[in-house]
Amino acid sequence: MTNEPRAAVTKRVSCYNVGEGRCSVIGVKGLNHIGIAVRSLDAHRDYYERLLGARFEGVEEVPEQGVRVAFYALGPPEHAVRLELLEPVRDDSPIAVFLQKRGEGLHHVAYTVDDLPARLEALRSGGVRLIDAAPRPGAHHTRIAFLHPKSSAGVLTELCEPLGGDVAPPAGTRS
Repeated sequence: MTNEPRAAVTKRVSCYNVGEGRCSVIGVKGLNHIGIAVRSLDAHRDYYERLLGARFEGVEEVPEQGVRVAFYALGPPEHAVRLELLEPVRDDSPIAVFLQKRGEGLHHVAYTVDDLPARLEALRSGGVRLIDAAPRPGAHHTRIAFLHPKSSAGVLTELCEPLGGDVAPPAGTRS
C-alpha cells in the first residue's frame, strides 16, 4: 500500500505549459480570491478593515447564488490578495446550507483561468468530479464553476474566468 495522495486527474488529458517543464490541466493564471462564509457582512467589517487593514472594495449581490459578497484586498495593490465574504440572502442558498452544517469560516479557494468551458471539459474527461458542468455567472464580472472537494484535496475549488475589462465590482455596488 502506498502513502501517495490519489491524483485528481485519472485519465490523460491535454494541458497548458506553465513553464519550467511543468504542465497544468487547469491552466491557472493566479489566485483570484479566498471565499469566506459569514452570517453577516456588517458584523465582520471591523475585523477586516481595522484589524487586518484590508481595503474594502464594495458589495455585490449575486441573485443566482443567493448571496451578497463583500470584497476586500490585502497587501499592495499590484500584489493584493483578494478576499470575498459571502453572506446568504436566502435560506436555501449554498452558503446558508454551508453555514448550517459548518458555521462561519473558509469556504473556497478561487483561481483565475482562461476558456472556462474548455477547462471544464478537460477536467471532466480526466475524471475530475465537477459541481458545475457548465460555467455560471459570478461576482466581479466573471463566469465561475466549482470542482468537487473530493477531486481537489478536500478543498472546494472555484475556477473564475474574467469576462473582459476590469474585474473590480461594477459601478454603484460600493457600499
